[in-house]
Amino acid sequence: MTSDPAVASKLRCNVSFQALSSVPIRLGTDTYTIRGFRWKVIQQLDYADKLKLDAIQANLIDFDSLDGAFLKKVKEYADRLGILVEPGFGCIGPLSNRWNPRQGDPAKYLLEVVRVTRALGAKAAKVYMGNAADRRGPVPIRAQIEATLKGLRAVRPQVLDAGMRIAVENHGDLRAVELRALIEEAGKDFVGCCFDSGNPTGVLEDPLYSLEVLGPYTVTTHIRDTAVYEHPRGAAVQPVAMGDGSIDFRALTARFRQICPQAPILLEVITGSAPSVVPYFEPDFWKAFPDTPASELARFVALARKGRPFEGSMMIGQRGNQPPEYEAALREQQRVDLERSLEYCKKTLDLGIRWRA
Repeated sequence: MTSDPAVASKLRCNVSFQALSSVPIRLGTDTYTIRGFRWKVIQQLDYADKLKLDAIQANLIDFDSLDGAFLKKVKEYADRLGILVEPGFGCIGPLSNRWNPRQGDPAKYLLEVVRVTRALGAKAAKVYMGNAADRRGPVPIRAQIEATLKGLRAVRPQVLDAGMRIAVENHGDLRAVELRALIEEAGKDFVGCCFDSGNPTGVLEDPLYSLEVLGPYTVTTHIRDTAVYEHPRGAAVQPVAMGDGSIDFRALTARFRQICPQAPILLEVITGSAPSVVPYFEPDFWKAFPDTPASELARFVALARKGRPFEGSMMIGQRGNQPPEYEAALREQQRVDLERSLEYCKKTLDLGIRWRA
């Protein structure tokens, strides 16, 4: 044992960290958080480096090209900075209202997901089946799941060969138990979850409950806070910066470190939207959620009863429908809210993160 107090202190910190988790947790951001700047992936990497982050999830719009040469350039640049780049892809559900027929078919699109992810050296790629509107569309959710499973199963050998996972996001289309069933039926050896902590509130779930269900399958994340509070029609929800909402992130991150510490914490802070209503007092609402257990609803209602509206300052804007001065203010809000959310994580939450020097 060393007699140097400074060295001993570092050793104690390392032992404490190892006792909590044998895998260092990466901290980063989803580039959608600062979408207003319209930065390309190299600019996003420079910004992440400035913030001393460990990872980004870059959306396809961020890439100048998806050809092999450009992806190699991105990987080499990211490697020099010591930053992981995960790709964020879109809809893989052919019966969803979000499906783009120009993608060919889901298997073809997923092969592109595999190619890009492999070129970037990532172990996960975010996709989603559909969105919240699918629950009220003409096609039952179970039929949409079956169609999505067909595409996933078609690319299992390629995904396994690439040593990665297809990470399906809980995107407001699926309840946690439905997404868990999709992952297990496809095969958890090559399909995982992109756990989004904001979307559960739209499907009547407390995000801590959603994490309990999806955490064992989680390989990447979108983490943000939400103000959840009672409303005459049911509950209101509004995305807010970390620490401004109703989610108990101390409890959530403690559980996260127990059940999915290998996944990165990627902040997807979405501010600038007005509150939306989850009208669970209205009978028509339940047509989209006929199988929701009373226990899950009760937990969500308890979350709303404890919550309160966001009372801080926030610009509310419609995408592409503001004067240039308002657009500039919304961009700056995105940056400020991301950076203060990162500070909240660093100072308030016991994440066990090894912050880069």
